[in-house]
Amino acid sequence: MEPSSSLVTVSVTKITTFAISLLFLISCSTFTSTEAYDALDPNGNITIKWDVIQWTADGYVAVVTMYNFQQYRHIQSPGWTLGWTWAKKEVIWSMMGAQTTEQGDCSKFKGNVPHCCKKNPTVVDLLPGTPYNQQIANCCKGGVISSWAQDPAGAVSSFQVSVGAAGTTNKTVRVPKNITLKAPGPGYTCGPAKIVRPTAFMSADKRRVTQALMTWNITCTYSQFLAQKTPTCCVSLSSFYNDTIVSCPTCACGCQNSTAGTGSGTCVHPDTPHLASVISPPGKSDNTPLVQCTSHMCPIRVHWHVKAQLQGVLAGEGYSHQFQLPNELLSVEYGCATPQLRQPHQDFLAFSTSHLLLTKG
Repeated sequence: MEPSSSLVTVSVTKITTFAISLLFLISCSTFTSTEAYDALDPNGNITIKWDVIQWTADGYVAVVTMYNFQQYRHIQSPGWTLGWTWAKKEVIWSMMGAQTTEQGDCSKFKGNVPHCCKKNPTVVDLLPGTPYNQQIANCCKGGVISSWAQDPAGAVSSFQVSVGAAGTTNKTVRVPKNITLKAPGPGYTCGPAKIVRPTAFMSADKRRVTQALMTWNITCTYSQFLAQKTPTCCVSLSSFYNDTIVSCPTCACGCQNSTAGTGSGTCVHPDTPHLASVISPPGKSDNTPLVQCTSHMCPIRVHWHVKAQLQGVLAGEGYSHQFQLPNELLSVEYGCATPQLRQPHQDFLAFSTSHLLLTKG
């Protein structure tokens, strides 16, 4: 009986090893390095839809639409920047509602010169006040897009692009690769373009439905870890029975005169002369947060103070709390959660409300 038992053990070991290997392969094929995750909005994303609406002699005309399906994260000034790499040798003949930041080398073209000949173009939105003959619907907002929960009508941005040296049928068109999105800084990771069912369009009188000739989608997700390697907030604590507080650790959000994080030298002392000119120098557009110089270099410091121990709260004991937001940030707006805390006896019940903390100097 022993050989039989040994055989069963070996067989079970082989099956277990095979099962583990199979699960590992499945997990590797399911999760890719292009995925990002935002714990504050796990289902939020920015979806970019390309709708081919017309074939041309050497390519196609497409309407590109960005939908900000995030609950509360909007895209602020100076707005989004969209980039990609062409799969073949495509060029951009013309655009409406947006423009590329560089034209590239178009010296081989005689007569009509394309709008952009770069292999990896970078596109930005046009500014408000753009002439009407250069606009399309949902364009020209300087790249600013609201969040879906706060303003669905303002959570969309579009532009039109005429692509040449490309395919002229569904079988010969190649979708762009390596899509990148900055809004306006890093933090977003975009997956590959996926061909989907063509988009349907309703006419203004709602009596006729047309559809795109071809449609593909790109999904971009946000990760705070990609946006900034160091924290932007620290929490300090104190209580009624102690004269001192637990302060934020030194260099918690970066160090002064550092080359990384918020402490990349962009801090000023409160007594700096002409502070207003330091915060917003004329002609300068910089999204780097300008922080007051501190030992911790955190733009926002949240302080919790237990004021007193109370007696007889709901037939038990409880605590009275004081909540403070000493902010060190001088030139950026932050969305902050302001919790209101109740702690009757041993039970810890927290109620939070979302607020916008305005911290512009």
